[in-house]
Amino acid sequence: MTLHHITSTRRSFLAGAGLIIGFSLAPKIFAARAFEGIQAGGGEALSTMNAFVKIGTDDTVTVLSKHIEFGQGPFTGLATIVAEELDADWSQMRAVHSPADDKIYANLAFGLQGTGGSTSIGNSYEQLRKAGATARAMLVSAAAEEWGVPASEITVEHGRIKHAASGKESGFGALASKAAKQLPPAEPKLKDPQNFTLIGKELPKLDTLGKTNGTAVFTLDITADNMLYATVAHAVHFGAAVKSVDDAEARKVQGVVDIRQVPQGVAVYADNTFAALKGREALKIEWDLSKAETRSSDELAADYAKLFNEKGLEATNTGNVESAFTGNGVQTLEAEITFPFLAHAPMEPLDAVFIKAADGSVDIYNGAQFPGMDKNTAAKVLGLDPGKVRVNTQLAGGSFGRRAQFGSPYIQEAAAVFGATDGSRPVKHMWTREDDIRGGFYRPMYVHKMRGAIDPDGRIIGWDQAIVGQSILAKADLDESSVEGASNLPYVIPNLRVISHNTTLAVPPLWWRSVGHTHTGFAVETFVDELLEKVNKDPVEGRLALLTREPRHMATLKKVAEMADWGSQVPEGRQRGVAVVKSFGTYVAQIVEVSVADDGTPRVHKVWCAVDCGVAINPNVITAQMEGGIGYGVGAILFDAITLGEGGKIVQSNFHDYRSLRINEMPAVEVAIIPSTENPTGVGEPGVPPVGPAIANAWRRLTNSPVRRLPIVSVLSA
Repeated sequence: MTLHHITSTRRSFLAGAGLIIGFSLAPKIFAARAFEGIQAGGGEALSTMNAFVKIGTDDTVTVLSKHIEFGQGPFTGLATIVAEELDADWSQMRAVHSPADDKIYANLAFGLQGTGGSTSIGNSYEQLRKAGATARAMLVSAAAEEWGVPASEITVEHGRIKHAASGKESGFGALASKAAKQLPPAEPKLKDPQNFTLIGKELPKLDTLGKTNGTAVFTLDITADNMLYATVAHAVHFGAAVKSVDDAEARKVQGVVDIRQVPQGVAVYADNTFAALKGREALKIEWDLSKAETRSSDELAADYAKLFNEKGLEATNTGNVESAFTGNGVQTLEAEITFPFLAHAPMEPLDAVFIKAADGSVDIYNGAQFPGMDKNTAAKVLGLDPGKVRVNTQLAGGSFGRRAQFGSPYIQEAAAVFGATDGSRPVKHMWTREDDIRGGFYRPMYVHKMRGAIDPDGRIIGWDQAIVGQSILAKADLDESSVEGASNLPYVIPNLRVISHNTTLAVPPLWWRSVGHTHTGFAVETFVDELLEKVNKDPVEGRLALLTREPRHMATLKKVAEMADWGSQVPEGRQRGVAVVKSFGTYVAQIVEVSVADDGTPRVHKVWCAVDCGVAINPNVITAQMEGGIGYGVGAILFDAITLGEGGKIVQSNFHDYRSLRINEMPAVEVAIIPSTENPTGVGEPGVPPVGPAIANAWRRLTNSPVRRLPIVSVLSA
């Protein structure tokens, strides 16, 4: 079986080296370098120092990333951590995906292998430092043995091992095989952070070259000889099921090989993508809507609002909220904010390749965010022992939460589609953009009801917030992801109450980039801004006065105000807004400058961003993630909504009606990283939450119209 887009060397290594299956999944440009020794023959090309570090005879150091690389930077970040403790030169470093193994490669924040919650660097920091330090110690031990000198006299710098007294010197590769046989230290000595030479430096990303010259391999790139292309017809109502199928016309489409019903819909198998899609279009399916969600988004919002009158789940209740609203001279403010369903819309839709080996085992190639879970799910669907299933994690073209599904429902579908065949032909299971936009697993729809009380001295003394929406974790009791950022309000307000109401819909929910902070950050930061405005307090100074218990909040806010020269003259026709949100342990403050475009909608000109994410492993990656998060957030706040129309039918289908921010709409972005000695925290998600409320705050000041429903542009054009 020839698997295209993967070199023959990498294929043979797949078969012969169980521990390093993950190497086959690197971009070709890096794989060719990492496997140079194998191609040349003679000796062992890669020596295993530990589960995370392998050293080649050519001095290359390959880091096995337990976290998927889909643009957020773990290949570069984790390699930087290893290189620092190994005292390697950056030119030596490579990174590939590790094998799927929930024990060896567990995310220490989750307890199983997975990427999410902006945890990749934070949970790996000490672990990968130790992996690098262990490899260094083993190389030094090997050199001491080889040269007959004390290990204490050996130094390592820029990838070279040296013994000054004897003049002996070596690269890593010449000693790698011997080093791999050394007893690793139980507790390797770690560097004093003051001596870091790579961490904190602007190092080029390891995956940039492959992604810019086209050699990077994604699941979409992978094909195999005699491969079938499969696509599934899904209902356009959530919760609907197939009632009957007429596939006569579909089977007439040239290239269509077979049509099978699977639990998720009707699968069409063909010799090429075009035939699979044309065959799917020709299907005549009658859907059973008896268990489907048939309410429109407007009807859902109305039903959600009714829950405000019912007792909810208490997330926070401090002080005496009711008395705060009834005191003499108290001013009050109320707001109700509606948030739509949101799709993730990554550039690469969901896809997977299934290949059955002669021994009955199955290889899966996919952008696996939870590879162990994908492996176990596929094994269950196919009736195989998990040991007979290998998940080969690929680079992925984005995710934003979409690939991180408990129970791996997409792999359930892909495995069901493959399992409906005899397995004699590889199957590439593909979703189109329309499948992705209409596929559910959305950021849930939420409605917030806010009440604020201000005493005669202008102090905010009461905050009452109720949140209605689906529990992403499908909990009957309080789901912390629904209230995070609100229940732990950073502002000092003596009387605080936050209530949550869980709703049950047929629309499958899922976390979306920055999870609960996507809506709580907006609600909190727009409402506090309005309360401050009501008593004529400056948005920055007013916040600082409320953040006395939060020094890192204060520092980021002060920094961004300094960057934007807050308080200076704003260009005519423009206004600025500010927001500060802590999410996933990272503090981000942003100021935006907005005007009214010719069509009457917001035009975001510039965003200033200050971020405190602890130790800055690679400022280049951090800046890029802030920029990307800002672009993603601006697009969502201005344009994005998944709408259920009349009868609950999904309205949007592609980028023409669920559109992303376009390049000419991207604001200028200036990022400042606050120096810190705290342990590193994530940056993949925290750049998103502040930009929405900062835009809304600027828009309110510009137009005197508070934003009560998102997205802003859709509301303005309605």
